Amino acid sequence: MRRFLCSLLLSLALCPLAAMALEPVNINTADEIALQQINGIGPSKAKAIIDYRNKHGAFAKVDDMIKVPGIGKKSLASMKPQLTAGTATAAPASTAREKGCKAGK
Repeated sequence: MRRFLCSLLLSLALCPLAAMALEPVNINTADEIALQQINGIGPSKAKAIIDYRNKHGAFAKVDDMIKVPGIGKKSLASMKPQLTAGTATAAPASTAREKGCKAGK
């Protein structure tokens, strides 16, 4: 009985993580921590994605990530099912700051 309860508690604890894994990460709005949840994206790639996004604006489609330094065709192909570009409405950070917007909103 104790083993069953431990298994049940572990399953319940991991359920939110499983639900998050099913949702694709929006590359136009995700912060570094969210990007690092994608298999194949570590701290340096997450930073490169955000730097690219801040400089060039929103990604029109996931395939545009090929333009980010350090992301090649093979790695993009393996990450693609975990990503979405959502609606490409994000402005470069410099533009957002000029308009008085706070980062992350």
